Amino acid sequence: MNRTGPADEPQIIPVFTLVPPEALLIDIAGPLEVLRYTNLEQQLLRFDCRYISATPGQTTSIGLRLDGLETLPERLPPGSMLVISGSLSVGQAELGACPQLQHLRDWLRRAVTADTRLVTICSGALLAAAAGLLDSRQCTTHSDCIEELRAIAPTASVLENRLYVEDGNRFSSAGISTGIDLMLHVVGRLTSAQVALAVARRMVIYLRRSGSDPQLSPWLSGRNHIHPAIHRIQDAVMGDPARDWNLGDLARLGALSERHVTRLFRAHTGLSVTAYVNAMRVALARDLLTQSRLDMESVAERAGFSSTRHLRRVWAAHNSAPPSRYRRERLEDA
Repeated sequence: MNRTGPADEPQIIPVFTLVPPEALLIDIAGPLEVLRYTNLEQQLLRFDCRYISATPGQTTSIGLRLDGLETLPERLPPGSMLVISGSLSVGQAELGACPQLQHLRDWLRRAVTADTRLVTICSGALLAAAAGLLDSRQCTTHSDCIEELRAIAPTASVLENRLYVEDGNRFSSAGISTGIDLMLHVVGRLTSAQVALAVARRMVIYLRRSGSDPQLSPWLSGRNHIHPAIHRIQDAVMGDPARDWNLGDLARLGALSERHVTRLFRAHTGLSVTAYVNAMRVALARDLLTQSRLDMESVAERAGFSSTRHLRRVWAAHNSAPPSRYRRERLEDA
């Protein structure tokens, strides 16, 4: 990140979106809308977005022509993000025959440095791989391109059936709508889970995960719905998990009866109200364990548990390792 002024000014991340021939328009518009909404949701971090290509204009996959594209910069500024769109024209054969794609490949080799945050969407991973940027990395791409990616980057660990993959500052996605999922994940990394959630809600996007997908923050559990009253309740609990919440208080926040909020909460989140409050308290306890040196009694109190015994009992429903071992393992990994 680059700080552009006094401490009270936002940090600026330069974002360059590489537009190849026959770029998939959703691979550009979807992720970049995430960044636009992120700029609207908070003031601490700003994404400065530019669009670059080998030629001033490119025709996209749906026939719409994009003009006014900037020329490829000699080098990317420190701390930049480079987004590589997927394309109908990028494949193993085309990379060996198309002069424009070879020009893009050679530019990537020169311009991308170790500190560049690389984000590939769909077949954009093939172009990055041809430049050697995914060597010895975990990555993914669209299911139709998996074998080509393995052939182009034989030292990479190419993962199938994944929405997106993160390996250091290399991010890759399966493409099409998953570019949005990936950029929400990146935003969560750079800002907070709450900001990523707010952006997803404004875009009416579900924050998706499954057992094989990269895990989203526990703060986002039960948020894959669009019911405004339940979101208000969840926002309040997320903002102060340690508060002594009771069903009456939460029902009033949602302007609902206690019976109605109980039914709606389970229907839209898959959790009871109590289970959700406990999940947020466990998430807070995790943060306190890894980000402070507080003893277990203080962690329990600050996270809203009545005692360390209460903390351990609820904790066990969410974690296989007890709190003390969880802290030790996380500190060893840091």
